[in-house]
Amino acid sequence: MNVNLSRTEPDVLQGACCGAPRMEVKNRNNLLRPTYPLEKKVRPARHDHVCRQRGVALVFSLFVLIAVLLMGASAAQLALQGEKAARGERDRQIALQAAEEALMDAENDIEGRSAKGGRGALFAPDSALAFVDGCGSGAGSANLGLCLRAADGEPPVWQRIDFADESGDIKSVPYGKFTGATMPTGAGFQPFKLPRYIIELVPYHREGEEAGLEPSYCYRVTAVGFGARSSSQVVLQSFYRKHTAHGVAK
Repeated sequence: MNVNLSRTEPDVLQGACCGAPRMEVKNRNNLLRPTYPLEKKVRPARHDHVCRQRGVALVFSLFVLIAVLLMGASAAQLALQGEKAARGERDRQIALQAAEEALMDAENDIEGRSAKGGRGALFAPDSALAFVDGCGSGAGSANLGLCLRAADGEPPVWQRIDFADESGDIKSVPYGKFTGATMPTGAGFQPFKLPRYIIELVPYHREGEEAGLEPSYCYRVTAVGFGARSSSQVVLQSFYRKHTAHGVAK
C-alpha cells in the first residue's frame, strides 16, 4: 500500500522550519520517524580565554612586585638600625674610655702626682677642711670639685652636679686641670670634650674601732666621659684611699 504525502509535505516542511521535528517516512514498514536538525556546539573564542589569562598574570605580577618592594624596604630599615646601633656602641666605648681616664686623673690628683705641684696636701686622711657643701666651684678655685657628702635623705651630690657646665662657676674638674695631663678631643673618634670628675669625702671606720673615735676618710670619685657626640655620656664611680709614706692610709 502506497502512502501519498504530497499534500502534507509543505506542512511538515513548514513545521521543520519553525523548529518542530521533521517527519520522515520509512517505505519498508510505512512508519513515520521523527528526525531533528543537527545542533552546532558554540565554543568560546580563543582570544577571550587568552585575555583572561593575561589579566591573572598581571595581578600576580603586581603582588610579586609589592612583596619585593616590602622586602627591600625592610632590608633598608634593618641596615639603618644596624648602623645606628653600631654608631651608638662606638660612642659609648669612647665615652667609657674617657671616663676611665678621668678616674685615673682623679687618683693622681688625690696623690698630688703632677708636674706643677698639684694639690695633694688638701687630701689629708684625717682632714675635711678643703671640702664644702655642694662642691667647690670656680675654674680658679683650689678646692674645685671637692664635695662634702650629702645629708641623709637628700639626693647624692653627684646627681646634683651639671658635668656639662663650662661656665666660670663650674663645679666639676676637667681632665688634667690639676695634674697637667692632656687628651685630644673634638675630632674623629675622639671625645666631644674633656671628661670631668668630682671628689666626694666619705668618712669611714675600720672594722673593730671604737665608735667614739674620729673617723678616717676615703674618697668617692664620680667621673663622666663624653663620646664623639655630646649626648653620649658614661658615668663611672670608684672609692679611693690615699697612700701615705707607710702605705695605704688607715
